[in-house]
Amino acid sequence: MNSNFKKFLLLWAGELISSVGGGLTSFGLGVYIFQKTGSAAGMAMVTFLGFLPTLFLSVPAGALADRYDRRVLMMIGDGGSALGILFILVTMMRGESSLGVICIGVFISAVFSALLEPAFRATITDLLTKEEYSKASGLVSLAGNARYLLSPMIAGFLLTISDVKLLLMIDIGTFFLTAAGAAVVKRGIETTDSEKSEPFFQSISEGWKILVGKRGVFALVMVFSIITMFMGMFQILAEPMVLAFSDAKILGVTETICACGMLVSGLYLGIKGIKKHYALFLSIGLMVASMGMFGFGVFGIVENILFIGGFGFLFFAALPVANNCLDYLVRTNIPGQAQGRVWGLIGFLSQLGFVVAYGISGVLADAIGKGVGIGVGHGAAWVVMVAGVMMGTIALFIMPMKSIRELEG
Repeated sequence: MNSNFKKFLLLWAGELISSVGGGLTSFGLGVYIFQKTGSAAGMAMVTFLGFLPTLFLSVPAGALADRYDRRVLMMIGDGGSALGILFILVTMMRGESSLGVICIGVFISAVFSALLEPAFRATITDLLTKEEYSKASGLVSLAGNARYLLSPMIAGFLLTISDVKLLLMIDIGTFFLTAAGAAVVKRGIETTDSEKSEPFFQSISEGWKILVGKRGVFALVMVFSIITMFMGMFQILAEPMVLAFSDAKILGVTETICACGMLVSGLYLGIKGIKKHYALFLSIGLMVASMGMFGFGVFGIVENILFIGGFGFLFFAALPVANNCLDYLVRTNIPGQAQGRVWGLIGFLSQLGFVVAYGISGVLADAIGKGVGIGVGHGAAWVVMVAGVMMGTIALFIMPMKSIRELEG
């Protein structure tokens, strides 16, 4: 194992811990808001405000990642994110917490978190060789989704002995560990003078030209913008669907069982990786994920928690495969010195679908549940079912696209 891969593992471990901490906060606040309001729209609002800064700041954050030390940006992003969570914690301790206050704190945290993603992805390119990208992508996917694997079960247990404030305290503590890991990795890796001297807006413009110039990459990003809309609906509505007929502890265990699918495939990819046929595996991964979403919704209507967990497992098992293929196809077709700004643009474009999902999914679930008289939980299940069918349909269009298949060359 080369020294740079060891540095990557240190950085990855910090992101894994931070992801678990963020998952505790996300789960705890979701349960807290649903218990207070009984509405899926309220939960969607918090998620939307937490996501919005990441969307709009991803492009300038990507340009900054190509101009300044990427490890420093990661440290600033992690440290600043803790401020928003601390704000929520203080207001809760003073008995002044409300949906509006929580939204403000989540928004502040997300503003700083926006610095993190492009810098982290570009740092991977700094540290590793092309042959190591696929293995690294599997581990990165595992770390990024650890909030679904470990956090729900931990949070569900902790909420039986304490309340959401304990979860916030733990999350704040994880930020320091992540920043420390970035500080260690920072040594020996410098930003070049050419990257620093390029005008800021010219840097963004050049990143856009590089992205659009790669027709296959641009087409892939546009497809994923649609895919993320359907995934976002699933992400928002899974919790209120289960909470409608169970409690936080059962929800936590169910989410952990679901996310074990990601653990299995993520570990396999981290060890073996994918060697070829990336476009094919990408399409298959997304279709399997869509089947998981559809089954999740079907058994949400039936209120069978065992089958909900099984189809959720299927969904999460497929995600690392799709993410691994997307990451490899993009990373191997973009110049290393432009990785930060291009990943920032990709983050912005590919996640536009989340804006639509967060804006309409909660409202749709509430409207269907109340309008038809089946309840919010069943309304959420119907939206998830339709989203699964639509996502599978879109996934079928990837394989015939010649420009995407040519990226493997």
